[in-house]
Amino acid sequence: MLLSAEHLAKNFGMRQLLADATLYLDSGDRIGFVGLNGTGKSTLLRILAGVEPADEGSITVQRNARIAYLAQNPDMKDENSVLEQIFSDFSPEFRQINEYEVRSMLNRLGITDHDARIGTLSGGQRKRVALAATLIQPADILILDEPTNHLDSEMTIWLEERLRQFTGGLLMVTHDRYFLEHVATKITELSHGKLYTCEANFSRYLEWKAERLQSAEATERKRQSLLRKETAWIMRGARARGTKSKERIARYQELKERTGPEYDEKVQMVTVASRLGKQLIELQNVTKAFGGKTVVSGFSYIVGREDRIGIVGRNGAGKSTLLNLMAERLQPDEGKVITGQTVRVGYFTQEGRELDPTMKVYDFIKGIASEVTTAEGTFSASQMLERFLFDGGMQHSPIGKLSGGERRRLYLLSILISAPNILLLDEPTNDLDIETLMILEDYLQSFPGAVITVSHDRYFLDKIAAMIFEVGEGGTVTPYTGGFSDYLQKRPEPEEAEKTLPKQTKEKPAARPQKLKLSFKEQREYDTIDEDLAALEEQVAAAEAECEKCASDYVKLVEATERLEQLKTQLDEKTERWLYLTELVEKIEAQ
Repeated sequence: MLLSAEHLAKNFGMRQLLADATLYLDSGDRIGFVGLNGTGKSTLLRILAGVEPADEGSITVQRNARIAYLAQNPDMKDENSVLEQIFSDFSPEFRQINEYEVRSMLNRLGITDHDARIGTLSGGQRKRVALAATLIQPADILILDEPTNHLDSEMTIWLEERLRQFTGGLLMVTHDRYFLEHVATKITELSHGKLYTCEANFSRYLEWKAERLQSAEATERKRQSLLRKETAWIMRGARARGTKSKERIARYQELKERTGPEYDEKVQMVTVASRLGKQLIELQNVTKAFGGKTVVSGFSYIVGREDRIGIVGRNGAGKSTLLNLMAERLQPDEGKVITGQTVRVGYFTQEGRELDPTMKVYDFIKGIASEVTTAEGTFSASQMLERFLFDGGMQHSPIGKLSGGERRRLYLLSILISAPNILLLDEPTNDLDIETLMILEDYLQSFPGAVITVSHDRYFLDKIAAMIFEVGEGGTVTPYTGGFSDYLQKRPEPEEAEKTLPKQTKEKPAARPQKLKLSFKEQREYDTIDEDLAALEEQVAAAEAECEKCASDYVKLVEATERLEQLKTQLDEKTERWLYLTELVEKIEAQ
């Protein structure tokens, strides 16, 4: 066991964030924390990292175990360069040994100027520098708060692989559901101050949570039934004359005092949209450049009323620029943008509107709309806030007291109540809890207008996008039909482009034909490929048996069939590789 946290309690103002919470972390555990915004997930990580004390309880860390912690909003010195910041807590010898790896990691994370001052970086760039500083530390326990925020899809996949190879213990808060699915071995939910742990990945956790709630509801129904019987007995004037009567009265008191299951409240989104005419937004041969770098080049598109478009690409490629052109916050260098007269754009920006921390939550929303009319009726500003989980006490609190996720939720409400008929969303999933994300996805699917979003959340794009725009090098915008998974299958592999580059200019012609030989990597692969093939064949046979076993369960059958198809594909690829290596060895032996 690397870490044990027992009977933790933490109160924040009027909210009890933790109440008798207990958690254990073993070597090899990768625990993902989930829960509504404001429930205390980040506070829990700070307590486990030793940055903030708990009001009650104890934390025990294995002797000599090293902890590396990535905060949600890392504290950094503006005057430091990127490399100075990363190595600020290490010796010169450590920097000398690890600088090459750090530079490589920074390049992967899109930070190519390693001498840039921290004060000149964007919030996303600062978070990626902090991530690199955390990952380079020798650690037995990694504690990561929102590590996927501000990472593009390729960076996220790279981080997934790195964390899956980590042999220590991992504690993380993230709302990226594919990331949780691929990395976490346990999901721990924080709800009403208590921790509920499911020893499985995210998809199994969703099933487990539904089962847990059903069980709790059944137990509560049984309690209420018994309580009604015992109440009727008490009301008949039963007296505690004998031992049995005393025990029954005590049982009645226990049933009466026992609390029922606690449920998390859910955001209730309603459509507040204005009329939309025939013409929406049309981009005609639009080009935009900054500092000599073209980020959008000759792009034309007519936005349709029912469009559901996801925009992807590497950080800095020009995704937000494309949204700004559509919103007419930027003017193109060439071409033009035509917007219909009835268009009312709701623009959820990446950084978010600057919210005055001293302003009260209610005053902020009332300043946009004191009441709104929807298909469900007319709601006041206070009622809309309640539907977005801001109760009476929170409504009269200053915005500065809200958590990061709660501020994003408040900002989202401010966009939706302005009655937009086209939604432009720039990284809407950052800092929103999973429950709110699922509700937002359902809302966007039924929104009576176009939805265009920049997002690195692969699950979110698979759920809502019917088309993907990839913003690539030189400002090219390439459309792909389908969601994110479809886009991954259809786009050309990055290495394929590299293979097409002419290499003759770099290679000197050989004076004489060189003898064939296996590389070191090929030799190792050839030595073990027979065993790999045998193992895959066994897995295919087991998967076929599993399909037959669950033929009557449609959901399990679909999962088993997908697994079988994946294994068959792997077996075909491995077989082709075996043929290639075998032929190569035969040629080498014949030389």
